[in-house]
Amino acid sequence: MGLMTERRRTTLGTLTRLAASVVVAGALTAGMLLPVVGATGLAARESASLLEALPVELTDQTPHGNTTVLAADGSVITQFYEENRTPVTAEQIPDVVRQALIAIEDNRFYEHGGVDAQGTLRALATNLAAGGVVEGGSTLTQQLVKQTLLQTADTPEEAAAATEESVGRKLVEARLALALEETYSKEEILTRYLNIAYFGAGAYGIQAAAQRYFSVDAAALTLPQAATLTGLMRSPAVDSPLASPENAQARRDQVLQRMTDLGTISEQQRVEATSAPVVTVPSQNPPNGCIDASVGGFFCAYLLQHLTEELGMTQQQLDDGGYTIQTTLRPDVQTAGDRAVVESVPMGDSLAGMFTAVQPGTGHVLAMAVNRTYGCDAAVDASCESVVLNDAASQGSGSTYKVFTAAAALARGFSPQHTITTTDPYVSQVFRDGSGRYDVGNAGSYPDTLTMADALVFSSNTYFLALEDALGSVEGPVAAAEAMGMDFDRPNQTSAQQIVAEDRGSFTFGAEPTSPLDLAGAYATLAARGTQCDPTPVVSVVDREGVPATLLDGTPVDTGPRCVEGALSPAVADTLTEVLRRDVEPGNPGQTGARAYVPGHQIAGKTGTSQNALSATFVGYTPEYAASVMVLNPKENEDVGGYGGNRPAVIWNDALTPVLEAAPVAPFPAAGAAGR
Repeated sequence: MGLMTERRRTTLGTLTRLAASVVVAGALTAGMLLPVVGATGLAARESASLLEALPVELTDQTPHGNTTVLAADGSVITQFYEENRTPVTAEQIPDVVRQALIAIEDNRFYEHGGVDAQGTLRALATNLAAGGVVEGGSTLTQQLVKQTLLQTADTPEEAAAATEESVGRKLVEARLALALEETYSKEEILTRYLNIAYFGAGAYGIQAAAQRYFSVDAAALTLPQAATLTGLMRSPAVDSPLASPENAQARRDQVLQRMTDLGTISEQQRVEATSAPVVTVPSQNPPNGCIDASVGGFFCAYLLQHLTEELGMTQQQLDDGGYTIQTTLRPDVQTAGDRAVVESVPMGDSLAGMFTAVQPGTGHVLAMAVNRTYGCDAAVDASCESVVLNDAASQGSGSTYKVFTAAAALARGFSPQHTITTTDPYVSQVFRDGSGRYDVGNAGSYPDTLTMADALVFSSNTYFLALEDALGSVEGPVAAAEAMGMDFDRPNQTSAQQIVAEDRGSFTFGAEPTSPLDLAGAYATLAARGTQCDPTPVVSVVDREGVPATLLDGTPVDTGPRCVEGALSPAVADTLTEVLRRDVEPGNPGQTGARAYVPGHQIAGKTGTSQNALSATFVGYTPEYAASVMVLNPKENEDVGGYGGNRPAVIWNDALTPVLEAAPVAPFPAAGAAGR
């Protein structure tokens, strides 16, 4: 009986404070609550539910803040956010900030229980005497409720409900303020408020404001700076020290006078703090999104696509979650790639030059360079592009596909010394082109009789169509390409099933639209001795406490590697590497990729030029890096004016020379016995 009496007394007292506060605030119809206060015991017990449940938005003690995207070396690429915010702990907020805030906004903060009838009356009198709004009527706790519900609103209707001037909204706000005070300490409420409040100029929270206006951390704020920032909360646009320094100074001085009146600071401190105008040291808000990326804008866009489309995160999670995203981007590789591309294919050229690098054995995407600027307006600047061309499939990659046919043949038991004699042109005995038999000629003059190894180095078209004939179908080469990591499921690609069903003999000549990223990943499978890894731009996504992120349904975000060991046998992979080294390294007649060679390093690779020279490609690899370079017009057909051994090989060399020279030479393993 005693417990019920105590609970009823607590509930009645709380409801009385709630009703009183709303009446004073101007909600005269709050008298409709008073019958509840004086009703039966049952009514009073039911009214206790007003204080039992807090919305989930108010139970999260700290806003999450900006999501930060890190490169492999720990440097910041960019951030994702809707509201620029960096939460800080109570220990990181100096006392002078708390004192200034309480003085100007809620000087009875430590005395009331969430609503303050006395403070509301005092503010009303002060504002009437001043002829304007000088002091707020709501407590800091009520303001925290209002700002939290406003900033976490998911719809315009919810946002309007959080700010509407109505008795109902005031009652809800007061009720939730009382509930917050019963749940959290004063310091927790004060810290939350300082982390969520808007300070203007795109800065949410005291840390972002300190950086935006003074280029310091919140912990280093001085008395005049603290007074300036806390004075901003009433009207950030009107009192902005950046746009209206006179208004900011007047408001700062009001805060300092209020602190003096309350005995928080001395008269001497006030005089010293008001002796100079407001001095700002403004900084820009942090980068936001891939358009602001410090390096690798297209990599960033690919990362965002991967996180949302492949891993299942939402954009809102990324903008509001306060995550740290550890990516695979190597700034040194990216920067070298950027420079190499634009030296060969200028920014804004109709031809796009794309350098795409992947780490063998992990699938880590190391760089995505292209002679374009990400995300800007193409109508203003011809170099602007929003499509990640490094991942798009717009043109074929020519003879780079001969590796897939060779891999299929080696897996079937053919020897790299398998010899075929062909005519030029060669007419297929298996594949058809419309109503007639499919035939091809060579781009150069080659011996009629070649081994598979020599044909791959020379890039003989007639040999490889004859080799496809020997395999009897394109199914083997297509399967080898898929096993090595090629995808044929983009909107403008033909599916692997259809390529096989149509038995396209042109497959070995790289006629299919090809993603530069797929191509780099497929050749990375050779570098990794047959271990295929799906390309990935991310290593981990963790929250502010270092806990791995989860999807909306609670399942962990899967950022682990997706690798298949033995996708290609090590013997086949090593044999192809041995042959492809001849296409790049010195002393091999007939090679086409010599311009890619970096002295002192072991490099394997293959050139490719699509029909009518609509694209030129070089893809090469070492044990530690695999990279493709494609040059083409992604908008329309255009003769690129060369072949894969020209500009693409030069770009590959220019991009990877500084990277390879900065590290010890990594040798390939000795070739195994593949074929018969």
